[in-house]
Amino acid sequence: MENRILGLHHITAIAGNANRNLAFYTQVLGLRLVKKTVNFDDPSTYHFYFGNEEGTPGTILTFFPWEGISKGTNGSGLATHIGYSVPKGSLEFWKNRLQEFHVDFEEGEIFGEKLISFQDPDGLQLQFIESSTADDRKPWVTDDIKDENGLKGFHNITLTLKNAAPTIKVLTDIFGYDLQKKEGDRYRFATNAIEIANIVDIIENDEIQSGKNAAGTNHHVAFRVKDEEVLMEFREKVVAAGLNITTKIDRDYFYSLYFREPGGILFEIATDNPGFTVDEPLDELGTNLKLPKQHEPLRSRIEEVLPKLS
Repeated sequence: MENRILGLHHITAIAGNANRNLAFYTQVLGLRLVKKTVNFDDPSTYHFYFGNEEGTPGTILTFFPWEGISKGTNGSGLATHIGYSVPKGSLEFWKNRLQEFHVDFEEGEIFGEKLISFQDPDGLQLQFIESSTADDRKPWVTDDIKDENGLKGFHNITLTLKNAAPTIKVLTDIFGYDLQKKEGDRYRFATNAIEIANIVDIIENDEIQSGKNAAGTNHHVAFRVKDEEVLMEFREKVVAAGLNITTKIDRDYFYSLYFREPGGILFEIATDNPGFTVDEPLDELGTNLKLPKQHEPLRSRIEEVLPKLS
């Protein structure tokens, strides 16, 4: 592992109902609930982490399910599409499964890779992509979804912007990404530090309306580094570029920095360490309500106000 950005760490989105969100991602899409905790700043709201068995960086999609929050609007200034890598030949399985659960989808192709696009119950835009790059990550397996069809983890994230140049400068000059391809208004950037979960697509279109962050939209995109030493090296780079960035924040399962890139999207840089088994064993991940240390004294009160999960 080098002192570099190692691709995507996690992506965090907003939902409007905890039970509906939990059911869709575990029962319909077959992801593992890796961690059940609460929002650091609003402990009356869950923070769900979905991923593979261990919650490996590059597989983790997290949600703040704020009950009853208004529906957001996908658009410029947001990360608008989350791309998952799926096994070659599995798209037929997923088309049938989405039809079974009455989820509309569209078939397509981006940069020669076949995909299906659809929305989760809140309107979050997802894409299942047959990656042209070999992906040997092992998916979480359920009774209905086996190895040959399971979600491998992230393939890419798509950012939608009115003016891409300042954001591209962050990706290339600070994060070490390189332009791979361009078709029409879509750019594809990747880091060669790792071969999976390493792609950022940018759609540049000054006619797309600005997005509104609420249910069904992405809250932030987290990029991966090895440890805290590398994290702080990147903090110096972001500061040197004239951007405002937070101090190091302990998120229990990783350490983080946050800043808004020039297009308005909230970026996070997060460490691989210490990981999700720091407070519960691998075979129990996601089964217990884990609280940030500062909220543990309020456990009984928090448990009373959190939505009851079915």
